[in-house]
Amino acid sequence: MATKIRLARGGSKKRPFYSIVVADVRSPRDGRFIEKIGTFNPLLAKDNDQRVVMDQDRIKHWLGEGAQPTDKVLRFLDEAGILKREARNNPNKAKPGKKALERVAEKAAKEEDAAAAAKQAEEDAKAAAEAPAEEETKSE
Repeated sequence: MATKIRLARGGSKKRPFYSIVVADVRSPRDGRFIEKIGTFNPLLAKDNDQRVVMDQDRIKHWLGEGAQPTDKVLRFLDEAGILKREARNNPNKAKPGKKALERVAEKAAKEEDAAAAAKQAEEDAKAAAEAPAEEETKSE
């Protein structure tokens, strides 16, 4: 039987409280589980020792039986020094998406058009200022 060490959500609406459980991979998230081995309260401060409470002996037992922890539970186990979590590397995460690139290109085009219009207006004003001066010199 394939088992996972995962979080089962409890608590009321907008007040989450999670149990760390060992469950069959086919059972629902908050459904049937084999054993409850800890709790996680995300509402507590990160430095509070009651935020994550685990029975380390039972966790080691289930890891020995072949249970696979989920990513969030693996973070807790790494913090407790039970398992080592490898850092992930996603170089594409910080890159903007297609729509963001389109918006940037559109904004750059608008700024370019505005700069061209300002330059054209400046040249027209300069030409208008020179034109009357030329007419005055011709009439004298």
